Amino acid sequence: MNNMQAINDCQPWTQPVGPAVFRLEKEPKLKLSLETRNRGDIVIVHCEGRIVYRDEAAALARVVGEVLQHAGKLVLDLTGVTSMDSAGIGELALLQTRAQKENVAFKCAGANSLVQNLLELTNLDSVLDVHPSLEAALESFREEEVCADC
Repeated sequence: MNNMQAINDCQPWTQPVGPAVFRLEKEPKLKLSLETRNRGDIVIVHCEGRIVYRDEAAALARVVGEVLQHAGKLVLDLTGVTSMDSAGIGELALLQTRAQKENVAFKCAGANSLVQNLLELTNLDSVLDVHPSLEAALESFREEEVCADC
């Protein structure tokens, strides 16, 4: 009986109010947008957001994989990439390998300092054809065409 009285003396729990309240808002599923455009015979895939494990890396693989089937020249514009993890780095390496198999000239452009550091730390910058800007990558295609005529 003594225990029953202690239970009855408990105060009901009240919902906290203010900044400590957790909100269960669903965030947008994909944090990466990909836009494909053509500049002559070069296909540019512009990336905006993050290239990270799961949905974003899979979306990049799907979009660039489709482009690789039809393009001879491809620039992956990383100008809008805000973050990248090991899955993103791995995906870039796989895309490079796939481009070689498909005989597609594949270049990356416009990596910010964070992405550039990741490419250097993983030594992927020695495997990928990386350019400081989209214009520099496009110009490198023109230079290759001029040198091919030499």
